[in-house]
Amino acid sequence: MTDTDQERDRNKETAFYKFTQQTLPACKPVLTPAWVITIFLFTGCIFIPVGLVTLRASRSVVEIVDRYDAECVPEPFRIDKVSYVQDDSIPKNCSRFLKVHKYMKAPIYIYYQLDNYYQNHRRYVKSRSDQQLLHGRKYHGTSSCQPVEFNNDHAIVPCGLVAWSLFNDTFKFIRERAELKVNRKNIAWKSDRDHKFGKKVYPYNFQNGTLIGGGKLNPRIPLSDQEDLIVWMRISALPSFRKLYGRIEEDLDVDDVVVVHLMNNYNTYSFSGKKKLVLSTSSWLGGKNDFLGLAYVFVGSSSLILALVFMLLHLRYRRPYRDTIYLPWNRKSLSV
Repeated sequence: MTDTDQERDRNKETAFYKFTQQTLPACKPVLTPAWVITIFLFTGCIFIPVGLVTLRASRSVVEIVDRYDAECVPEPFRIDKVSYVQDDSIPKNCSRFLKVHKYMKAPIYIYYQLDNYYQNHRRYVKSRSDQQLLHGRKYHGTSSCQPVEFNNDHAIVPCGLVAWSLFNDTFKFIRERAELKVNRKNIAWKSDRDHKFGKKVYPYNFQNGTLIGGGKLNPRIPLSDQEDLIVWMRISALPSFRKLYGRIEEDLDVDDVVVVHLMNNYNTYSFSGKKKLVLSTSSWLGGKNDFLGLAYVFVGSSSLILALVFMLLHLRYRRPYRDTIYLPWNRKSLSV
């Protein structure tokens, strides 16, 4: 035997050769009726209890949702709401009364909800500069921020449509003539505060143009501490979304009436948007969302139904394992 033949034989023993020739040992499970029925039963028995526990956690969350954009427009201005919200000479203050129907344990999270607001629009999403948010005016590549890039030949910090449209409605909560303190610290992600917004970057030339978009920023506070802005800059994927405004650190009892004094500044009327105020508790699973629990219950129930159907079919048309007599190409021999 030559050296070439010996080398060829050695190559045939390598894992790569066996892999390319599909001769590696492999697990080839045979899905017999018993295995299929067992798998579906096991899936159903696991998914249904998990779904019920998840639904229970979601249903334990107490929510108060109040839409205020329509009611907070004075009667004479309801024909032209856009003119009302754009006129700075008209006061925008409004009062709402929220009744607590179920005990709410602190912390109680305050959200503002916007509907029919497409933050995921491509032009809107691109109109920002993450490098400028981190480095400030030292970074000059802000062409993506157009049309909100410069004002009076000076750079705008933070630039772009996302920051320009910052939500600026404010809320104050009263219970039994005593103000409920709202904790507005740590409402943004820690990773965003520490790594995406500069600690030495301050607002500059922001909302100084003729066309004002949304809220203004304190030029003496660095962007890393402007948590309203940080929360707003995290883009929502859906046209209806909630963003965290703050937390109430006191419990609310049944039949408590919370008076909300708000400033209806933000313009959603020009695009038929809706504004809602949400007070919500939380569970070990988070906020109120029945989708995950319903999905688990649906998959588990479907698995149990399929297991029952396969079991009945197996009992009705039982045949030995590897019996091929009923295969199509063998039926002719049966008929003869």
